[in-house]
Amino acid sequence: MNHGFLQDVLAGLRLPQKTLPPKYFYDAKGSEYFDQICQLDEYYPYRTELGMLPDVAGELKQYFSGKSLDNIQLVEFGAGSLHKVKPLLKKLPVITEFVAIDISGEHLKNASADLAESFPKLQIKVAQGDFTQPIELALSQATSMGFFPGSTIGNFEPEEACEFLRSARTTLGKESYMLMGVDTKKDEQMLERAYNDSKDITARFNKNILTRMNRELDANFHPDQFEHLAIYNQELGRIEMHLRSCTRQEVEVAGESFQFKEGETIHTENSYKYYPEEFDRLASSAGWKREKIWLAPDGIFAIMLLHNADKVRD
Repeated sequence: MNHGFLQDVLAGLRLPQKTLPPKYFYDAKGSEYFDQICQLDEYYPYRTELGMLPDVAGELKQYFSGKSLDNIQLVEFGAGSLHKVKPLLKKLPVITEFVAIDISGEHLKNASADLAESFPKLQIKVAQGDFTQPIELALSQATSMGFFPGSTIGNFEPEEACEFLRSARTTLGKESYMLMGVDTKKDEQMLERAYNDSKDITARFNKNILTRMNRELDANFHPDQFEHLAIYNQELGRIEMHLRSCTRQEVEVAGESFQFKEGETIHTENSYKYYPEEFDRLASSAGWKREKIWLAPDGIFAIMLLHNADKVRD
């Protein structure tokens, strides 16, 4: 039994507003569901960012040439299926090493094997683990650049996002860079559609954490007795995902009982949205300075290049 998973679940379910950490969405099945979400018409972040990356990579090539950088170690946090790194690798031959970090080892192993076939000269290293914690990279002469695409930074509370960015500075070292995807604040209907798709794949993704707890933590959730809920909290600037109990029920996890009232929810995920200047302040508080920004049409998504110009502080 995964005791870290168990302790996080028990701690969250004991709270007045029951919660579950979203990092546990991503077992093999959850990662598969998320790949399907990325192909949905309603889910704009994936296709928008993927469409931007070739142009971003082209501009980065010029930028790094101007900095006389010819050897870069790319480190992807929460690497998943490795789809988004490919446009960078195709246009940036200065990337000679690639480190993929993800919590789902099986999913990452398969994806990295496919990547190795496409880029046989690339040195690829895989690290299974919690990317929110500092990770000691193998010694390298290359300049490190983190890669954190999508809107994953929004899944952290702002204070946690700042802590992650500090941790990433420690992992990447001085004079490093970070290429970030940031989902921006926009029309509320567009945001809510992205998390309430017509095919109910996001609902299956959300409920999969219940199935995972049944399998790994000796729980007895009935997923069909919970419904997916995703709403935009205007005041806090975030999408909130919940699992709402359809009935009064009792559930056990590793022998501990939890009572649910009808309509009571488990808060499973937040996805914070940021105006670019808001994210600049957040990054700056963690020791990063924005070097460049790319905005999608209508400003619905941003990609930012951050630079750690200072000596890493504890």
